[in-house]
Amino acid sequence: MDSAVTVSDLVVDRGTRRVLKGLSFAVPTGQVTGLLGPSGSGKTTLMRALVGVQKVHSGEVTVLGEPAGSPGLRARVGYVTQSPSVYEDLSVRENVRYFAALYGMGAREAEAALNDVGLGDHAGQLVRDLSGGQRGRASLACALVGCPELLVLDEPTVGLDPVLRVELWERFHALADAGTTLIVSSHVMDEAGRCDRLLLLRDGDLLADESPDRLRATSGTDDLEEAFLTLIRNRQEVAA
Repeated sequence: MDSAVTVSDLVVDRGTRRVLKGLSFAVPTGQVTGLLGPSGSGKTTLMRALVGVQKVHSGEVTVLGEPAGSPGLRARVGYVTQSPSVYEDLSVRENVRYFAALYGMGAREAEAALNDVGLGDHAGQLVRDLSGGQRGRASLACALVGCPELLVLDEPTVGLDPVLRVELWERFHALADAGTTLIVSSHVMDEAGRCDRLLLLRDGDLLADESPDRLRATSGTDDLEEAFLTLIRNRQEVAA
């Protein structure tokens, strides 16, 4: 299977601290890859490197056949940050239509993106009047409207109710089935089982790069959270 993203020996420093410690992996095309790990493990730094907005110490990041951050990737990669990236003084619909226009799309595509994230009934509201979860969904709609080949989502389900979380994951897999590659970060281990492949980070190290089923098999448990803890214990034993 072709790789949408290839990372080789990626090292990122922040001040005197090494945030990412020589990561190497590939992200398959047309799958949902979960980037899992506790807060502070380096997930956001890695995602910033993938979209080309993070200064790196060394290593290479190739996205859709080009170096990360290349001008040719701007219309091909969608990025949703943890903090909503929308204009508070505009309505939800105005935000999405603005981004649609940037991508050469029209009102029809904007309305489809609004409905995809469950904001059709709130399209006329100003963003500043929305809840935190709704603002996050508005940001997601702005990214979806461009129909990106790669969609990078930094903890998109934080603050959402369980029903909406399930609906969003269904949407993510529908996008993947249509050929979009998704990288979704989370610190909630119960979302790991919804991914086709997992990248497990801890303290800037890559502990695992495999499917949920393979992770369960190698760790000897069906509980993915326990599997993650087993990886940590094994790493500590080796280090000792």
